[in-house]
Amino acid sequence: MSNPVTFSSKAVGASSPTARFAPLSIQRRAPGPDDVQIEVLYCGICHSDLHQVRDEWKSVMPTVYPCVPGHEIVGRVARVGANVRKFAVGDMAAVGCMVDSCRTCPQCKAGEEQYCATMPTFTYNFPDKHLGGVTMGGYSDAIVVDQSFVLKVPASIDPARAAPLLCAGITTYSPLRHWKVGPGHKVGVVGLGGLGHMAVKFARAMGAHVVLFTTSERKRADALRLGAHDVILSSDPAAMTAQLGTFDFILDTVSAPHDLNAYLEHLKLDGSMVLVGAPAEPIPLGVFSLLFKRRRLAGSAIGGIRETQEMLDFCAQHGIASDIELIPAAKLDDAYARLLKGDVKYRFVLELASLK
Repeated sequence: MSNPVTFSSKAVGASSPTARFAPLSIQRRAPGPDDVQIEVLYCGICHSDLHQVRDEWKSVMPTVYPCVPGHEIVGRVARVGANVRKFAVGDMAAVGCMVDSCRTCPQCKAGEEQYCATMPTFTYNFPDKHLGGVTMGGYSDAIVVDQSFVLKVPASIDPARAAPLLCAGITTYSPLRHWKVGPGHKVGVVGLGGLGHMAVKFARAMGAHVVLFTTSERKRADALRLGAHDVILSSDPAAMTAQLGTFDFILDTVSAPHDLNAYLEHLKLDGSMVLVGAPAEPIPLGVFSLLFKRRRLAGSAIGGIRETQEMLDFCAQHGIASDIELIPAAKLDDAYARLLKGDVKYRFVLELASLK
């Protein structure tokens, strides 16, 4: 690899699984002909950031330190390469979980880059084909990304509230679209966190009858405010029994260990339950609840670039954005501690002006 032209970017990252966040200076490549340089204004804090920083996915995706997380990035275009036509300096732009892919496999050609046959290049903690080492994420004041992986932020969406749409938003929108959720469908959402609150908003906007499953009675009022028609307290046996076998689709957003079988029993014949949460440990499954009703249990990742732009445009059309709490860089450790306890409504967003 030749010596690429780089520039320094202020960032905040972790040096080990137990270290506190600290300021860093990282190198970004100078924009090439097809690149967009973005002044990062806001970056959402995803639960996967916590897993990655603490190296809890070491068997699948071990963390390389120092780690600069962040894949829910919104900012202002600062520079563009000579071949860039979709963006101009001053535009509001966004970057999600991917910054590249092979672009040649069937999945990439179909606009499903998230399922690239050789893996997409993730926004952080993934081999960096330009600079070597690993990619560094959006907890920084600048990022440079190929225009094919940069998204337009509609003017009607508050930029800070748009940031979590780049992961929490598309992670829930994509399966709802893929399974063609719409009017006449009864949809369950398991968990009302960063993912779940977006799932409720999307399913309601798509015309479905939306029911939230939650372990917390405290979340009932919020669920109804966000668009749920009904709330089932999963710790109440009578409430759980009352709606068995009545759901067309259930989206499970919970990333902690929990009983999948209890929710599968709520599906109708040919109903589907899709997992978008990522518990670190395997979860037991009773197959009879699948066999006797021809139910489906599936998983879903983020969406491709085309679908992510569709999601952002859908949000603009329907007045949808994430419910957030803005924090400065100095509060990152506190935010992670609160995230671990579920003490956020419903997504922390890092304000990058605090790095200056």
